[in-house]
Amino acid sequence: MQTRDTSPKAADLQIQVHRQFPPARRLAMAIEMSEFARKLSRAGLRSRNPAFSDEQLDEEMLNLLYGFRRKRS
Repeated sequence: MQTRDTSPKAADLQIQVHRQFPPARRLAMAIEMSEFARKLSRAGLRSRNPAFSDEQLDEEMLNLLYGFRRKRS
């Protein structure tokens, strides 16, 4: 996938470098990126909904990530 801020030549080089990483390093990078994306998403939700409690933010994260809403009792 071509990004707007990276030239095709730089993107190809980045892919080549990443392919040389050992599997454990690639997995660690993927986990770090996933955690960053979740933190960024939660911060965005918090910014748009400053009155939400932590529990409400958790609920919205579940919905955002998985399209899931818990049934309230």
